[in-house]
Amino acid sequence: MAELQALIFDVDGTLADTERDGHRVAFNKAFADAGLDWDWSVELYGQLLEVTGGKERIRFYLDHFNTGFERPDDLDSFIVDLHKKKTAHYTNMLAEGAIPMRSGVKRLLQEAREVGLRLAIATTTTPSNVSALLQHSLDADAEGWFEVIAAGDIVPAKKPAPDIYSWAMQQMDISPDVCVAFEDSENGVKSAVGAGINTVLVTTNDYTEDHDFNGAELVLDQLGEPGDGFRVISGDAGGADHVDLALLRRFHAGA
Repeated sequence: MAELQALIFDVDGTLADTERDGHRVAFNKAFADAGLDWDWSVELYGQLLEVTGGKERIRFYLDHFNTGFERPDDLDSFIVDLHKKKTAHYTNMLAEGAIPMRSGVKRLLQEAREVGLRLAIATTTTPSNVSALLQHSLDADAEGWFEVIAAGDIVPAKKPAPDIYSWAMQQMDISPDVCVAFEDSENGVKSAVGAGINTVLVTTNDYTEDHDFNGAELVLDQLGEPGDGFRVISGDAGGADHVDLALLRRFHAGA
């Protein structure tokens, strides 16, 4: 196994619990702005998360859950406009500090930077969402921590397609065998594994704890902190109670 060189992170649900109390709320605010009586409940949003990408999620909702809605002539523009309104609400929530990083994320990123590991992001969320989350929930200069931020529509096929991971690695000029990918969902694992990354660490959340994580080497409930550790769902953490670089190197070497 090649030496570990890079950590590639998903965003929503992985860096922060953004879905239930972030994106879902912002979608509902955008619907209200547009005069729509749509309301995405916690339960419904869990079903909509089967589809990656916000614009794609709106279309999926219309195709499967709100088939009686009278669609405008230019449905594509209608969806794009709704999504822009949603993004504005979401970034405002982030600016207010409403969505913190998940346990262990900031510590692990700082440890990686200190030893020169390369960092990247591979996500289907929009670039503005990523920027706002990093700036307001991590550090004002956090965008600069990441060598590559692969986000949104930069590739046409979203997760579970491997394209976003492949694009990120191409930009970094690295091979999959020197990477660890961090994900929270079944679609994310499929994307990373499909791009050739064999070392995938999953941290679950309320929406994804029952997903099929076939292909992931280690599944935890969080990265954890010393004294406030993770729970191992599957895989072998070697007796560790939180994710640090020593665990990642052992994990990567044994994959």
